[in-house]
Amino acid sequence: MTTVMRIPLTPRTPGCAPRTRRGGFTLIELLVVIAIIAILAGMLLPALAKSKAKATGILCMGNTKQLMLAWSMYVGDANDRLPFAYAQEEIRLIPTTNTPGFTASSISTTGTGRTGTSPTPSLRGAIWPYTGGSAGIYKCPADKSQIRQGGTGPMVPRIRSLSMNSWMGMNEGVHTWFGGTEFRAYLKMTDIIDPGPTMTWVLVDEHPDSINDGFFCIDMNGYPNPANTKLPDVPSSTHNNACGFSFADGHSEIKKWQDPRTSPKVTYKGSATMPSATQPNNKDIVWLWERTTRFVR
Repeated sequence: MTTVMRIPLTPRTPGCAPRTRRGGFTLIELLVVIAIIAILAGMLLPALAKSKAKATGILCMGNTKQLMLAWSMYVGDANDRLPFAYAQEEIRLIPTTNTPGFTASSISTTGTGRTGTSPTPSLRGAIWPYTGGSAGIYKCPADKSQIRQGGTGPMVPRIRSLSMNSWMGMNEGVHTWFGGTEFRAYLKMTDIIDPGPTMTWVLVDEHPDSINDGFFCIDMNGYPNPANTKLPDVPSSTHNNACGFSFADGHSEIKKWQDPRTSPKVTYKGSATMPSATQPNNKDIVWLWERTTRFVR
């Protein structure tokens, strides 16, 4: 006769399922994962910001190239004569004068001005008829500055962030305080022989707290001594501490600034917040000198 051993079953409470261990993260593991994500985000965000700034820089160069094309077409139709960088009478429009200003309106630096809010008449200067009504090409896409429409209305984006080399067409065609007749005045395209079209800039992105009239002044009085560098107007630095320029041959480029005095923080409080114009030994101003004008030989 075979003996069968019976193993007693472990008693359990009726209606209760056996206990099983749930899978999941402990608090320490969650904190470690969160810390890793934070570190990765900290590493990636600056790179993304630089990529965005680079992308706006490319768009900016596209705008300036289109504006330079309009400038070139105007010069061709005006018997080689360049538009004024600045015209005192802001209402000078084609065809009321043979040489109107580059732009027909100033820009408020404090954000409360009555000008610079509408393409008509604010941008209706010499080259406006050649732009096809493309107001957007007058502005750098990285410029987020605003002014109050009509002085009391809502805040609206500025329509212009580009200014013209003060030596291109000059101040109504004459020399003024930023340099005498010992320097070349570029009144016609054929005047741009030194340093030449590829090395002479025409348009620049100007700092939101500095921009006002249509021209960007480069003070040549101290040239070529670096100890005498001055910067009356301030360029933009929105492209990773760099700025967009276009040149007389039509090409555009981005210039990265080396001296911190060239790229002050934007305050939207106007030119009173700008650093002193006298900035001895500023390498960036020397770079601008070399690409602005030359002594008459």
